[in-house]
Amino acid sequence: MSATPQQLAAVLRPVKHVLLDFDGPVCSVFAGLPAPEVARRLREGLLASGEQAPAGAEEETDPLALLRLISDARPDLTESTDAALAALETEAVRVARPTPGGESVLRTAVRSGRLASVVSNNAGMAIEAYLTEHGLSDYVAGVFGRAPGDPSSMKPNPRLLLEAMDAAGTRPEHCIFIGDAARDIEAGTAAGIPTIGYANKPGKAEKLGAAGAVVIVDSMELIADALTR
Repeated sequence: MSATPQQLAAVLRPVKHVLLDFDGPVCSVFAGLPAPEVARRLREGLLASGEQAPAGAEEETDPLALLRLISDARPDLTESTDAALAALETEAVRVARPTPGGESVLRTAVRSGRLASVVSNNAGMAIEAYLTEHGLSDYVAGVFGRAPGDPSSMKPNPRLLLEAMDAAGTRPEHCIFIGDAARDIEAGTAAGIPTIGYANKPGKAEKLGAAGAVVIVDSMELIADALTR
C-alpha cells in the first residue's frame, strides 16, 4: 500500500535535497534497448577484442551485474568494459521510457526551493544525455553515476550518495533518497539518508519495506504532489 499524503508530507517536511535513483524513478533505461540485449552486446565486444568471457557471463542478463562479474574475474578488463557499457547505456537512454511523475518530481523539487540530484549505478554520461534530451538539466544540481572504471562505487556502496551530499553541502537529515531496489535502501541507510521506496512492480513493496524504506509509494506523482504541500 502506498504512503498516505500525510505520511509523505511528514517525511518530506525537513527535506532540502531530493536525491533520485535514475533507472526506475526517472525513466526505464532499458525499455527500448532491453537489458539482455545490452548484456549480449557487451559480451560480443569482449569476444571481438579476442578476450574470453569469464565463467557465468553467458547467463548474465543484467548489464551492471555483468560489469561486476567481469571486473571481479578480470580486473584488467574493467576500464574497457565499463567504457563499452557506458556507450551502450547512452544508446539505450535515447529510447528509454520516461517514468510517469519522475520529471514532475525533479521540477517540483526545484520549484519548491529544494535541490535535486541524480545518484545512480548507471553511467553519468548516459544520465546527462537523457536529462539534456528531455530538457531537465536545469533542474538537476548534480549527476552522480558510477565512477568510471570502478564498479565498486555502485550501490549498495553509499559512496555516490555521500559525494552528492558533499557537493551540495547538505546533511543526511535534510535529504531524502528515492529508489526502487533494495540496494538503494541499503545505500541510503549506510549514508544515513532516509529512503522512499518506489514500488514500480508487483512484489517490490515487500522487499523495499524489508530493506528499511521509511515509506513506500507506487507512483512518482504522489511524491511530486507531496513536494508542493
